[in-house]
Amino acid sequence: MSAIQLNFINKSNDQNNSEIVIFQKNMATSFDEIAIAWKVIKNCGQGDYHPFTYSSVLQVAMSDSYGNYTPHLSAMPGQAFEMVLAPSGDLIQYSGPAASSKSIELKNSLQRGAVSGYVYRDGSVIAMKSNIAPGQKAVFEFTPTIFIGVASQITQGQIMNSAIISNINTEISLLGLASADIVMTGGGSGANATAFAFSLENVKMA
Repeated sequence: MSAIQLNFINKSNDQNNSEIVIFQKNMATSFDEIAIAWKVIKNCGQGDYHPFTYSSVLQVAMSDSYGNYTPHLSAMPGQAFEMVLAPSGDLIQYSGPAASSKSIELKNSLQRGAVSGYVYRDGSVIAMKSNIAPGQKAVFEFTPTIFIGVASQITQGQIMNSAIISNINTEISLLGLASADIVMTGGGSGANATAFAFSLENVKMA
């Protein structure tokens, strides 16, 4: 699969220069689990647009209790990786197939010290799990679905709390798409204000 070309377009009446947050949920965990702000679109004025890609290829990395971060490795659903102690120090490596063909697994195979696991899409963190104890693993599973909404004071790559996540409830399926515009409407102030809405336009199927 190649990357899906997406284009956010601001056709809203928003005068507050709101920030647009896009994230995915890790389907392998409970829904009250934390989510990461994958994309944060800022200063996108009325009539402006912001192109970005959604790649099917993911990358994984891990960090150890000493503050070391591994390089990023390309990862596909159905693959498992582990952090091991090599002669040179802590390293991430491919360890074989995951238990599920839909999941990516990150295991802590060190004797001591917790690790954190990260999953990246198009160079930005889309999910993470911290404090993975020795012998434990984190499981990540994604559907081709994004959540998009309006928020404030959120940094890309930041963990979002459940209150923010519950306010962002527009779910957009990207299944089978080659490209599409994501158009934001609504907003405004006073009696004429309406809720923000997001819809797909100019959809091209793969």
